[in-house]
Amino acid sequence: MSAAPVRNWAGNHGYRFGAFAEPTSLAELQEVVSQAERVRVLGTGHSFNALPDTTGTLVSLRRMPDAVRVDPQRAVAAVGGGVPYARVVTELHRRGWALPTTGSLPHISVAGAVATGTHGSGVGHQVLAGPVSAITTVLGDGSLHTARRGEPGFEGHVVALGATGVVVDLELDLVPTYDVVQQLHPGLTWRDLLADPAAVLALGSSVSVFTLWSGADDEPVGEVLVKQRTDADPATTPGRERLLTRLGDPRPPEAPSSVLGDGDNLTPRGSAGPWHTRMPHFRHDREPSWGDEQQSEWFVPLERAAEAVAAVRSVADVLAPALIAGELRSIGADDIWLSMVHGRDSLALHFTWRNDDALVGEAVRAVEAALAAYDARPHWGKVAGPVDVDRLYPQAADFRRLRRSLDPAGVFLNDHLERLGLA
Repeated sequence: MSAAPVRNWAGNHGYRFGAFAEPTSLAELQEVVSQAERVRVLGTGHSFNALPDTTGTLVSLRRMPDAVRVDPQRAVAAVGGGVPYARVVTELHRRGWALPTTGSLPHISVAGAVATGTHGSGVGHQVLAGPVSAITTVLGDGSLHTARRGEPGFEGHVVALGATGVVVDLELDLVPTYDVVQQLHPGLTWRDLLADPAAVLALGSSVSVFTLWSGADDEPVGEVLVKQRTDADPATTPGRERLLTRLGDPRPPEAPSSVLGDGDNLTPRGSAGPWHTRMPHFRHDREPSWGDEQQSEWFVPLERAAEAVAAVRSVADVLAPALIAGELRSIGADDIWLSMVHGRDSLALHFTWRNDDALVGEAVRAVEAALAAYDARPHWGKVAGPVDVDRLYPQAADFRRLRRSLDPAGVFLNDHLERLGLA
């Protein structure tokens, strides 16, 4: 058995648990769960808060079977909850299939990403939980429970923060494999962005605006990373052509990013390649991002994007001591009860912070105050202040009822979930 994990990937949170288990089979996992008073599951450690903590048994699925099973007739893949996306996407491409979108890094586990509402970019894309058509969990008594799309309450099972059981199997909707080319543009000004953020974020299949939140209105925001499917011919409109011109010529593929740097952990730019090697920002065979960091992210209605961006700009001086990089993305609305984009196309405002609790705390308070008027929903797996779930999530009460029906003994609860108001 591997040593129990002590801290998360970024090092900002030390895990709290009474016992640690790494089952290697479904039967072993069921036995572990049925014998424990409290259980939480640890994914790949890419969360930044106390979501995995427990007074009972912390379970890792990393030694469970990692098969990727494809049903070509149904265009569906079945994968284990602990399998990392890096394995899934490589195997899908090998078989001629793909996912509609990916997260920015492929190191994360499927179940962990789905459970926390993790996402990529593009208003035509939903969160990574969107393609989930069935989900199987081990309940507190060790029994199995499967929920399928179309069944009552399915939307409460998907983004569930591990509160309903241990996810052991998911079915994902597939599309045929495709190629993507990504280009990094340095020329977009704050004035151009604020004129129509949604239009900027619709310039490709997936678009990210990287920024340090500095500069005057006529100065560059930072950089815009445009990822475009080669089989998709975006509509040519005068407005789109004007915006593309304003982005400026793309940086040469070998040129470093002024925000992301020149690390060899970034996926290739300037040439077309398979979707799973271009849609993520980071390569699966390298360490992602900066490592010694903390992260926060908030989601606001896309229709209010310009106001929200302007509000955050107004506190840029407060953010600067903590900020490593910022990123703006768009995500399409869904009907998943606890999804951060439930019911609304959204702008995601992401912040990578220095790993300093005092600086991060001050910056987080400043962002949340700036976004208070825009019903900002924080990412479940990242650093944030208190969350009023009943105000921000119309079906929070439905989720609590579902959770209690599946886990009446509260096996999968912890202090963090209780503070969130999801018990």
